[in-house]
Amino acid sequence: MDEGTVLSLSIAQIVQRLKGSHLHSQIERQAKDCLHRPEIKLESLKEDVRSFLKTSGWEKKLQNAIYRELHIQLPPSHPTAPLEHLKEPLAYMRKAQASWEKRILKSLNSMSTELGVPLARKRPGAEQKELTNKWNEMGTDEPVVVGQDSAAAQQYSRRGCPTGLRADLWALILNSTNQLQDMMHYEQLRAGVIQHNLLVDNLIYKDVKLTASNDDYYFVFEDFLYQVLLCFSRDTAVLEHFKYNSATPPKSYLHGKVGDEEYAVVYPPNGVIPFHGFSMYVAPLCFLYNEPSKLYSVFREMYIRYFFRLHSISSSFSGIVSLCLQFERLLQTHLPQLFYHLRQIGAQPLRIAFKWMVRAFSGYLSTDQLLLLWDRILGYDSLEVVAVLAAAVFAFRAENLMEVTSLASAEAVLADLSTLKVIPLIQIFLFATAI
Repeated sequence: MDEGTVLSLSIAQIVQRLKGSHLHSQIERQAKDCLHRPEIKLESLKEDVRSFLKTSGWEKKLQNAIYRELHIQLPPSHPTAPLEHLKEPLAYMRKAQASWEKRILKSLNSMSTELGVPLARKRPGAEQKELTNKWNEMGTDEPVVVGQDSAAAQQYSRRGCPTGLRADLWALILNSTNQLQDMMHYEQLRAGVIQHNLLVDNLIYKDVKLTASNDDYYFVFEDFLYQVLLCFSRDTAVLEHFKYNSATPPKSYLHGKVGDEEYAVVYPPNGVIPFHGFSMYVAPLCFLYNEPSKLYSVFREMYIRYFFRLHSISSSFSGIVSLCLQFERLLQTHLPQLFYHLRQIGAQPLRIAFKWMVRAFSGYLSTDQLLLLWDRILGYDSLEVVAVLAAAVFAFRAENLMEVTSLASAEAVLADLSTLKVIPLIQIFLFATAI
């Protein structure tokens, strides 16, 4: 396709998505309402309405919404191309992801059978009442900000966000407005948690207990984590990201209808089966947002833009496969002796670094350092900095690692990353490799 066709397809995709949005109906209503204003003249109707929408802030909201779509939409392609080829162009990656999904779904169904627990059930009235009562016990202005400009906020974030502005800047970059409809959506999800119990709730409870609850930084946010993750599992709006995710949402069958596609339903409702460490995608955000609906809104946007790529198989530059490849290339190119020494003693570097990268270092770095790393993920709209940091950690500890003689001793050298300073580490590594 030529450049003009690609541009036209991109514009058409964005217009189509925004037409069904709440923002579109709001702007449409504002445009109609302003017709009664004295400054709107019939002879210059179009220009006057545009001017009103601009001065009243709606033009900026529309720009931010378009900016978000540019970050998450499918790459423009021929309309007749199969959807799975748009989501993931490489056949072997599609095959690997399908195989991975099959294993996960088989494990979930086996757990349901072995425990004798249905995938979902309506909670008895007494249980609903109890959960309602204990819901909350489950565990300086800058022109960047004042102008409410997502693109400007993203550029600003590349140098790191001031602590007092980070929450507002991240929400602006992600176009997470937390308007009335967002709060209502969160309350609907909360009501769904109260009414129905899902088998995956057990996975969420277990993960929080085994990870965040035992973490020195995050144990105080146990209640928030349950609230956000239980609501997230029931949010069908999350299914939208499967349009550009190489994965497909898992499906199960209504009771007694196994094998009948007519009775196949997405399970869990959001299409995401939680795994060990999943709650650590949410935990750092609890330092920034103390209002559950706002916390939820920002986490969901972070997930559908970035975090899903860390546990699905694809050829994306920000996908976990590419991050692993980038990490190994950096080590082999710039620290070849260390790389081959570790390989020779059976301490495969990727085996150690993988657990850092799959969580975007959450739970490994101190929180202030982790937030500085995530500033760059948002600022550069990429997870590639995660692979660079992983290589930088090995470079920083290279002298000690050259002395180790086993995987256990290599892991011991790299066991504690909580004292590391992220940005100097990345800068030193990049500067050294550039010489």
